[in-house]
Amino acid sequence: MSDSHFSECDVLVVGGGINGCGIARDLAGRGWRVILCEKDDLASHTSSASTKLIHGGLRYLEYYEFSLVRKALQEREVLLKSAPHIMWPLRFVMPTDPSDKSLRPAWMIRLGLFMYDHLAKREVLPGSTSVDLQAHPAGAPLKPQFRRGFVYSDGWVDDARLVVLNAVDARSRGAEVLTRTRCTGARRDADGWTATLEGADGTRTVRARAVVNAAGPWAESFLRGAAQPAAGEKLATKHLRLVKGSHIVVPRVFTHDHAYIFQNPDKRIIFAIPYQGDYTLIGTTDVEISGDDPGAARISQDEIDYLCAQAGHYFQKPVTPADVVWTYSGVRPLLDDASGDPSAVTRDYLLEPNTSAAPLLSVWGGKITTFRKLAEDAADEVGRMLGETRTAWTAKAFLPGGDFSPWIGAAKRPDADFERFVAAARHRYKWLPEALARRLSRAYGTRIDRVVGDAQALADMGEEVAPGLHLRELVYLRDQEWVVAADDVLWRRSKLGLHYTPAERALVAAWFAR
Repeated sequence: MSDSHFSECDVLVVGGGINGCGIARDLAGRGWRVILCEKDDLASHTSSASTKLIHGGLRYLEYYEFSLVRKALQEREVLLKSAPHIMWPLRFVMPTDPSDKSLRPAWMIRLGLFMYDHLAKREVLPGSTSVDLQAHPAGAPLKPQFRRGFVYSDGWVDDARLVVLNAVDARSRGAEVLTRTRCTGARRDADGWTATLEGADGTRTVRARAVVNAAGPWAESFLRGAAQPAAGEKLATKHLRLVKGSHIVVPRVFTHDHAYIFQNPDKRIIFAIPYQGDYTLIGTTDVEISGDDPGAARISQDEIDYLCAQAGHYFQKPVTPADVVWTYSGVRPLLDDASGDPSAVTRDYLLEPNTSAAPLLSVWGGKITTFRKLAEDAADEVGRMLGETRTAWTAKAFLPGGDFSPWIGAAKRPDADFERFVAAARHRYKWLPEALARRLSRAYGTRIDRVVGDAQALADMGEEVAPGLHLRELVYLRDQEWVVAADDVLWRRSKLGLHYTPAERALVAAWFAR
């Protein structure tokens, strides 16, 4: 980016989280010229700090959010089929204790799960069932009073990779994706927007017919700051409630492949999820925050104590703050609906079009499960504002690396298809160690061939910069996935940082410094 750089596009998308990247992908696939700018790395904030679930949101039924739950339930299987390398089905166990009157009674849970099973069509995911925890493997780590429970289906996603794959797809369809590039000003007139983008390489001026504000926790401040309205108009009409959700990661508490959903006496729920093989992920909290920098949100000691205490209410082996090996916090940008309780604030999204001058679309709220539908609705709205209706296309499309058919033939079940794909990748690259072949298959799907390239032996993968992380993969990430720093690799494109010692993480940082 040079100081004199000038670009023109149809739509400027501000924000490189899941909604911004999803919208850029959808718009580019419909043939519009798209530029996306993100002030940090892709998925630096909320979109890499979720509970990593593709779920309908069982607890939202209590708040009568039936349309949101139906929409999310419908999207689960669409997403699972689109990228079976980074998403897969997951069974959840909800233990019950009839003697604890602070918990929801079994009849209420059974009714909720019946609705959950039937609000949307299911092809891949099995329905719910009651379970004897004295006989089921999921009962073994629990305290003895939890003798019965329920099991139901949802899905798991590598959230940060989901964002990156949307950006990769957007670029392959003609979009320009600019990371570490801040929109410092966007002046509106009747015919379009003139935006100033500032990155490490200088300043660029962009002339766009429309702007999509997908800045997540910064969506309101973008309208009150960088976006400059035409004379006499007001751009910001909505208020966000910024709600911090924090998670802890501890050494593995259980060895089976189910996750848990735990009811708490305060009527909130937390999840305990198998994570990265060796760990258990526990979250989340709901803490309303204020301040000008949502990116600075960090877990508090009170949140750590809360998550440990709630998990310890269920597990025989206590979970203590000393067990915590990693934490992360994300800020949910929830539309202020005047709910007193942060847990009760709607997780649904609202798209706000403004056509008093050149088109502006602001994205308020949303959750990772409904990102594709949100993006489709946003692209429809942009088309209406531009007077150019174009056909939606993402419902049956694969994300990059997700179409296994050239490797394994016709798709059957996403989770089984992935195992067949791993077997095919191991057959093709017999020299790859088993654990590395599986990790690369998980991360890249069929794009593993772009990472491996023409390598014929492990030595051809180049220097092993850190355990299991070779030069070829780092070069691929740098050239194809906008990686410029060690943290981009260690905590977003992968979670290798969790498995490395501080010295090993320093080796990756040193490679980038070189």
